[in-house]
Formats: sequence, C-alpha cells, structure tokens
Amino acid sequence: MAVLTVGTSKQLRGQVTVPGDKSISHRAVMLAALAEGSSRIENFLFSDDCLQTAACMRKLGINVEWEDGVVWVEGRGLDGLSEPEDILDAGNSGTTIRLLSGILAGQNFTSVLTGDASLRRRPMGRITKPLKLMGADIMGRQSGNLAPLAIAGGNLKPIAYQTEVASAQVKSAVLLAGLFCDGWTEVVEPAKSRDHTEIMLQAFGVPIDVDGLKVRVKGGHAPSPCSLVVPGDLSSAAFLMVAGCIVPDSRIEIHNVGLNPTRSGIIDILTSMGAKITVTNRRESMGEPVGDLIVESSELSGVAIGGELVVRAIDEIPVAAAAACLAEGVTVIRDAEELKVKESNRIAAIAGELRKLGAEIEELPDGLRITGGKALAGAVVDSRGDHRIALALAVIGLAAEGQTRIMGAECLAVSYPGFPQTLAQLGGVVIASE
Repeated sequence: MAVLTVGTSKQLRGQVTVPGDKSISHRAVMLAALAEGSSRIENFLFSDDCLQTAACMRKLGINVEWEDGVVWVEGRGLDGLSEPEDILDAGNSGTTIRLLSGILAGQNFTSVLTGDASLRRRPMGRITKPLKLMGADIMGRQSGNLAPLAIAGGNLKPIAYQTEVASAQVKSAVLLAGLFCDGWTEVVEPAKSRDHTEIMLQAFGVPIDVDGLKVRVKGGHAPSPCSLVVPGDLSSAAFLMVAGCIVPDSRIEIHNVGLNPTRSGIIDILTSMGAKITVTNRRESMGEPVGDLIVESSELSGVAIGGELVVRAIDEIPVAAAAACLAEGVTVIRDAEELKVKESNRIAAIAGELRKLGAEIEELPDGLRITGGKALAGAVVDSRGDHRIALALAVIGLAAEGQTRIMGAECLAVSYPGFPQTLAQLGGVVIASE
C-alpha cells in the first residue's frame, strides 16, 4: 500500500500545468476509434483510468499508439471494431465501462465488460435500461444493474429518452449508441450535465443538435478523423486551487485549464466563499473553453451549496468540503446524493476522514454540514481507494498542524499520478511518497 505524507506548508508559489482532462481523454480515444482514418491527440491523460480505455480499444482491434506524449489512433469506422477474444476490463473507470457499453450496444458481436471491486459495486442499470430499450441484449448481475455486463449488440433503433439523473455518462452512453441507429436519438436531462461528448461529436463532424436540456444525435455518420489538444483537467486544478486558497502567502498560476461551464462549478463555489481566483487568457480549443487561473491565499467563509451548482461540481465536492473546514462559519452541501455511488461513498468517506483531522462535519442524507474555522491536526487517514478523497486529504494536510499520512495513496494514479511532485514543486511540504 502506497503512503503519501504531507506536512504543514508555509506557502505555495509558482506556475504549473495540470494533466489533460480525464473526461475528454476517454472520449477522444473512443470517437477516434470510430472515425475512418488516423487521429492525433495531444495532452492525453496517461492515468490508470484513461489507459484502461486505450487498452479496451486495442482489444477491440483498434491501433492505439503514443510517442513523445502524443497519442495516435487508427480508426476503423462505425463497423470496424472486432469481437474481443477476452473480457474487457475497465479497471476503476466508470466512464470507460458506461460509455463503451453504448458503443458495444451497436456492434454485431458479443462482449463482456467488467472492472475492479469498486466498479463492480457501482450502478449500471442507469445505462443498461436505455440501451435495452434501443434493442441491445444486456445481461449482468442484479438484472443488469451491476457488472460484469455481457452485451450482444446490433440492430439498434433510435429512442427519445429522459434520464432520471443528470449524468454525463448516461447521456453519453445513449448518444454513442445512437451513432449506430437509423435516425435521430434524443436524450433529455433534468439538469445539464457536462457536455464534452456533445462538443466532441461536433468536432469529429457528427450531426448533433443541442436545445437546452435536450440533445439529439443523427446515426449512421462515422466521425471524421481529426487532430485535437486536450485541455488541462479542471477537476485536477481544483485541488491546487483549494491548496492555494488555504495555505498562507500563496500564489499559484495554473495554465491551460479547461473552463467548460458545465464543469466550472468549483470556481463559482470557491469564489462565493471569498477565494481570490482570476481567470486570464481565455480562448477556445476544439469547441472547449480554455484559460489560465491565478489563485492566491484567501479568507474563506461558509456558504450554501446545492442544486445545479452541485451537478457542475460533483467531482470537486470532496475538496470543496476540505476548503469549508478552514472557512469561517457554516457550509451546507445538499442535493449531492450522487456522491454515494462514486468510487466510494464520498459523503461518508470525506466526512469520516476529515473528522480524524479535527474537522466538525456532519453527514446529511444528501450532503454535508461543516462548521469551519476549527484547528486541524495531522493524522493518519485513508483514501478508501478513491483518488478524489486522497487528493482532498493531501490538500487539507498542507494546512493542518503536523504530518498527515494518507494510506492507499496509489489511487492517485487514477487521475493525477504526479500530484505529490507538483505540490513539492510549488513549495509544499511533501515528506514522503512511498
């Protein structure tokens, strides 16, 4: 088991870039595989999750190679995938298993998808239900609600589907399956989830129509190969943003960060808390807004977080909770039930581990109530196998008195394998990474 130990830090200063966006990296490889010809992907995230997607595409007969940080994918069109000789392993990646299920639902062969113990506990019925309505034959544990999933695809028909939750993975699975239908496939959400799939489908030349919470894709059009640059991951930047706010005398510049408005809720949350965050050099790359962030030490105050703001910051709620522990006053997070079915039950995980540092934090049925401003002391904490929890604990450990030892730190490799080195580069006290 890997252990990361961090200590009280006096300041964080410098300029950094964060790894490529995880959500976009997954989608880039999948759509490039369905294109007819060679696509070039720069700033791909070489993390465990995204490498699982690349490995699955290789098992489906797609040539995926990289050199000097650039990924090349030789696409074979909508009908070019091959029946895999073995089970497709998504590892810890919910994006891999759910989005790939949409693609495999349209194939004229049978495949089996599984993942690690954590992924096999996560709900899959939210994607198997619409894919079955489209005509796919899917079997899995608990009537298709849990992996492993066996998918016999082909002969899909378009549907108009209203999702029960705002989930980019559910929306994307249906839209990707819609590529293999004759006609328009429609998805309507209760709130707008991240829209990387829609943006990327358009970048790859696929007919798509977006009208508020309704998205439609026209089937039968293979993506066109293209060259793209993946922006830096805002979810990864969020941990550095919070670190810059809570460590005294800090000023961090984070370059080339994706600023998609369906993902930027963490900036709004921190700004409402009083964070000094400046966005500069705004631009666009393949339809995705990009910019640079300057974050400085800030006096934070408690706030209420809920509704669509939670949807736009669902992956960043653990680190927002960490920030709230050092904010004056009370922070209440509601409407975050989705956190219970992530890599861990993130409501229970972040509450339980932050309490070990001395935080005053109460679990709610759909979120957290945090009374900030309490003195925190370093302790031995557990990632619970969840990369977002490990990252949040490393950040708050920088502002706690003494040393904080994060057990199970190997899960950092899921999204941000170089995080300890980045902290050290900025002047953070990283005592040991083993």
